[in-house]
Amino acid sequence: MKDQRANAHRIAFMGFGEAAQAFVSGWAMERPDRIDAYDVKTAVAGQQAVMQARYHAHGVAGRMDPAAALAGAEVIFSLVTADRALEAATSAVGKLSPAALWLDCNSCAPDTKREAARVIESAGGRYVDVAVMAPVHPKRHLVPILLSGPHAKAAETAMLALGMKPRIAGAAVGDASSIKMLRSVMIKGLEALCAECFLAARSAGVKEQVIASLEASNPEIDWRAMGAYNLGRMMVHGARRAAEMREVEKTVAGLSLSARMSAATALWQDEIASLGLDEGAEDLFDRADRLLAKM
Repeated sequence: MKDQRANAHRIAFMGFGEAAQAFVSGWAMERPDRIDAYDVKTAVAGQQAVMQARYHAHGVAGRMDPAAALAGAEVIFSLVTADRALEAATSAVGKLSPAALWLDCNSCAPDTKREAARVIESAGGRYVDVAVMAPVHPKRHLVPILLSGPHAKAAETAMLALGMKPRIAGAAVGDASSIKMLRSVMIKGLEALCAECFLAARSAGVKEQVIASLEASNPEIDWRAMGAYNLGRMMVHGARRAAEMREVEKTVAGLSLSARMSAATALWQDEIASLGLDEGAEDLFDRADRLLAKM
């Protein structure tokens, strides 16, 4: 029998990309009866048909403007790109139901989230800093999630009713996002290091020697598999990751520390993404060769 707890909530999505689709497809028995969504791509020439097909495939009511998507929604997942998170919050002003939960799942600096919180709270909503702590595939809605802010408990209750795996990370907006941002220095930074190391090794004609040296130093790491995975993530998601790394740069700089590694990581992510290549074969140097051919 379908779990009735989630049905009490009208759910809306601001942004309907990979993460939103992963959540909806994973909810299954916990899925609410009504899900609305708005994505800016819906209004982009040439993208309408793609977006409508995406909405239809997931049983979601795709809307042409934020007001239609947010009308009556009790829980809103904001899943846009990091550089548009504040814009998404601003677009909700005057359209939120009283006390609606605004779950800001975007990868933003704590200061960006605090600014978005002020916008949502002034509009009568309840803002929650949400950090998605791993790729949404293959776990989908079961991906680990951190929550923080004064309404984190209410968000935890709503997410648990949807079968999700949230954990409260702090009482203040910015606590969850700080963890996410500073983790990304390492995770996205390793991706950029893989790009610089393996593309250069291939260009210099010493790829096997470099791999052998890395394996001798750290035999517990499958360097070929990790390198292939990291290049693939950059090829497919580099633009989004670059936007996130610029938020990471703000986070580190806000702590009065140099953010030069985060800034360089954003440049590599952008450069790889700009080549417009798909992942192709799951082979490190096949991906390296394809990237080098376009660089």
